[in-house]
Amino acid sequence: MRHLKKALTGTALAMVMTLPTAAWAQDVDPGVGVGEEIVVTAQKRTQTLIDVAQSVSVVSGATLEQQGATNFSDYLKNVPSLQLVQGTPGQGRLVLRGVNTGGVASTVAVYVDETPFGSSTGLANGAELAGDFDSFDIARIEVLRGPQGTLYGASSLGGLLKFVTNEPSTTAFEGKVLGGVEFTDGGDMSYRGAAMVNVPLGETLAFRASGSYRKQGGFIDSIGAAGSNIRSNTNDFESYGGRASLLWKPDANLSVRLSALIQNLYVDGSSFVEADPATLKPLYGGLTQSEYLPQFSNVKYRLYNGTIDYDFGPATLTSATSYGQQLQSFRADFTANLSAALGGPYVYFDQLTENRKWTQELRLASNGGDFIEWLIGGYYTREKARIFQNLKTAVPGTPGKLTPIDLPFDYAVYNLASRYEEIAGFANATLHLSPWFDVDFGGRYSHNSQRGDQVTDGVLLGASTIGNIRSSDDVFTWSVAPKVKFGKQASLYARVAKGYRPGGPNVIPAGAPPGTPTTFQPDTVTSYEIGFKGDTADRRASIEAALYHIDWNKVQLAAVVNGFGVNANGEGAEVDGAEVTATLRPTAGLVMSLNFALNDAKLSGDTDPLVVGAVKGDPLPFTPKYAVSVNADYQWELGGEVTASLGGSIRSLSRQSGNYDPTYLAAYGHFPKVRAYEVIDLRAGLAFGNYAINAYVNNLGDSGGITATQTLLGVAGLPRNVDGAIGTGVVRPRTIGINLTAGF
Repeated sequence: MRHLKKALTGTALAMVMTLPTAAWAQDVDPGVGVGEEIVVTAQKRTQTLIDVAQSVSVVSGATLEQQGATNFSDYLKNVPSLQLVQGTPGQGRLVLRGVNTGGVASTVAVYVDETPFGSSTGLANGAELAGDFDSFDIARIEVLRGPQGTLYGASSLGGLLKFVTNEPSTTAFEGKVLGGVEFTDGGDMSYRGAAMVNVPLGETLAFRASGSYRKQGGFIDSIGAAGSNIRSNTNDFESYGGRASLLWKPDANLSVRLSALIQNLYVDGSSFVEADPATLKPLYGGLTQSEYLPQFSNVKYRLYNGTIDYDFGPATLTSATSYGQQLQSFRADFTANLSAALGGPYVYFDQLTENRKWTQELRLASNGGDFIEWLIGGYYTREKARIFQNLKTAVPGTPGKLTPIDLPFDYAVYNLASRYEEIAGFANATLHLSPWFDVDFGGRYSHNSQRGDQVTDGVLLGASTIGNIRSSDDVFTWSVAPKVKFGKQASLYARVAKGYRPGGPNVIPAGAPPGTPTTFQPDTVTSYEIGFKGDTADRRASIEAALYHIDWNKVQLAAVVNGFGVNANGEGAEVDGAEVTATLRPTAGLVMSLNFALNDAKLSGDTDPLVVGAVKGDPLPFTPKYAVSVNADYQWELGGEVTASLGGSIRSLSRQSGNYDPTYLAAYGHFPKVRAYEVIDLRAGLAFGNYAINAYVNNLGDSGGITATQTLLGVAGLPRNVDGAIGTGVVRPRTIGINLTAGF
């Protein structure tokens, strides 16, 4: 959507982990016993956590189920330095360690098992469409903080979030069903259902499938044009889909797994609330918006993968082949902004965003080694993307109704087709120089090429065809991490790593004024980190601490230059941060953890005052100075097979800066200031053998925390008769829920 909106601005508007932790034990699966060893797959091979010289967080499937978690916003409290910038389900931006300036290309890579999902390029709005998959029957979610360019490639500047699904098992038939309901203050009732089945098909073959459905009631009211309640709870949505996987293990050396994932998200209306631009407090004292026309956002995920592993003895060969689709269609109501400019009709905006992606990775990894462990591999991806946008008008009338105006001309039509192709080679090794000293190092060379073709039409944009706009990048990323081990219980490491995000072409008319950038360059980060990991001999207490400095060069920014929406490069940014995770298990069944993240993230150079407006020293958007999470869970036996549990969490975020917006800056002298807030969650459960009841209260204090800001909306004299508004995403109001599960 950024392309047309910004064009209009210049025209018409002038790992495996036994204990699920935030690097250690952020939230511990109650079924895990004290003293069990922790292993991870952060470097694409199995290692004990103490041997991984970087920060890794894991949230187990059991924890997600206990907390009633279904999407990104539900497990932010479990991962230090992870932020979600989101106003509408399915349209979210992930941020790790403050690496964020807005823009449309991702800084956090999203994987499902062996497969990268979503666009690698800035031409398909990848940052705004992070794949938010349903978490039912997920083994765990792994989060790797810091640049991951060596093993995971493009668009992992800030880190990586990986969904690890449960494999089919030949051991036994297994099944599970789940049903739940939720009640949100001021909103409609929500409900969900899910089921899973695992079927052995012999000693070497097994099949596993799961399906889920979720209907979330809305909690935002449309007040139309006159301040009256026109329609209640407009932002409801439903999500449904499933996964299926077939595993064949004919012998101990060969494994073949075929998987498919399908998920649809149908969102009925935006989840942005109109707020006072000066204070960011909701207008009219409640969660409202002015819906002149019905809005929607539909997102579809399709992912198919085949992974083959063969153990040759000294080394294992892995091949992962994938095909993924990410398809979005949405409608936005532009009446408040454009009605007066176009003579009074209702105005709306339709968009299609399509991304289709093939990937192939082939790697060979050693099976251990006294002196050296190594991994080498190659990677190829080919993406085809399309963005189609159309600005239309409708007959003024009853708010929430759409009666299109049939005109002999178009106001604005925009179609961008693009292709992205990348080939890379990578290697990683660990040298065991002594029983107490290791060095990890790796490198990756990547070459990508891109092409864009654009067609525009309509009275606002004019008719033009721009074809075969090209760009290419060659990038080398690397990492070095020495590590000192203090027995098997503690380690001290340092890590220097580089990550990158591809540049690309800006598709602009051949006659564009001088100074309009035809391409934008890759941006890179170099991270310097030192960390300590340690736990007691019985693992009743553990701690991880890290200090880091991140240099971010040629930061990519979404901008308007000479009236054209483009991607541009700024000078740079810096992040100085610290993270601490401490976990205590003082007695059987009791787990307490504290997460603390401090991030001083700011620009290190000015941007164009007319393009972005941010200057040296301005904080990076939606990066709180500090974030603190405290979690506690207690589980005890009531007798027989009955087990009870109680738990709670509190997540506190300091004041933040909203998105960079030169229009807002010109009006108020600063960017939106997002106030500090806290979110408190409570939970309780009973387990009866194969049956369980889990109840929870999310956002107990109804915090009203802001999770996103939009461009300044409206001006004085429009039908709303207010002096402007700004759209803000908000934390879902207080929600009480209960889930029932049964296994067999």
